Amino acid sequence: MQAAIATGVDEPLTFAEREVPEPGQGEVLVKITACGVCYTDLDVLRGHWPNARFPNIPGHEITGVVAAIGPGVSWPPVGASVGAQILGDSCGHCDYCVRGEQILCPLKRFTGIDFDGGYAEYAALKAGFVSPLPDALDPVAAAPLMCAGLTAFNGLRQAGIRPTSRVAVVGASGTLGTLAVRYAVAMGARVAAIGRSTRGEAAARELGAERFVATADADPAQALRAWEGGADIILNAAPSTAAAAAAFEGLAPDGTLVLCGYGPEPLSLATGPLALSRLHAMGNPSGSPHNARETLAFSAAHGILPDFTPIGLRDANAALDAMAHGQSGRRSIITFD
Repeated sequence: MQAAIATGVDEPLTFAEREVPEPGQGEVLVKITACGVCYTDLDVLRGHWPNARFPNIPGHEITGVVAAIGPGVSWPPVGASVGAQILGDSCGHCDYCVRGEQILCPLKRFTGIDFDGGYAEYAALKAGFVSPLPDALDPVAAAPLMCAGLTAFNGLRQAGIRPTSRVAVVGASGTLGTLAVRYAVAMGARVAAIGRSTRGEAAARELGAERFVATADADPAQALRAWEGGADIILNAAPSTAAAAAAFEGLAPDGTLVLCGYGPEPLSLATGPLALSRLHAMGNPSGSPHNARETLAFSAAHGILPDFTPIGLRDANAALDAMAHGQSGRRSIITFD
């Protein structure tokens, strides 16, 4: 099979022919249809994940078809369409695992980081961590739902979204941000989109945002407080911790900031508003397998799929470089014949 290999921090991907892996105990071999190029892939290559294994095949926004099953696997069957997420394994016996919150397992392992992922024609993946792909979803366009979609959908749910919520999305022009806007609107919430400039305003309003804040022209916290007292939820989809902090004081009392995107810098928040308005700040590390199934089902029911650009495997370096320079636009998705 053809594969892209991450050989080390700050090194470009190399390309090689590798043997198709044999599925081991509890694994399925997935013939990959598509794999999205995610900002997390870039973070790994920049050294922001110190536990990352090198050399390794990156990629965790995976869709494909089960080509073979390993020992002990009774589901999914050969021929099933599936998706795979960044959470690729867990201990299976801790309190978090037994209650279905494997994403919180202290021994969790990540696809494309701890073991080989989707920048290849095949991947051997744990059967319990792949999800059935609904027939209503195009398997190429659905690939980013396995990370960007899951993270946005689960982040809104974990933050307690309600049909009456006012939701602000920071970084609304990226794939994670646009999906967050679409999910929030579909859940009945009112949405304000926050971007660096007005360039993304028309697109955000087309997706259903009722307000747009350009941080180049206005203080985001002040603009949100003018929105009937503030946002109930601020979802940070930008790869910047500072962008989340700048919007934090735009929360309404009892509001929640949820970090779905962030940078390597620490989060610094004003303690006065935090305490006096009973504000909350939380992170959202993607989701567990049941969250992935819910994301896919909701996306299929509401016709929510990201805009994307299909690319070949050997275009991955260029896609990552464009992402690093803020020039990526639509999600790049590696496709295989």
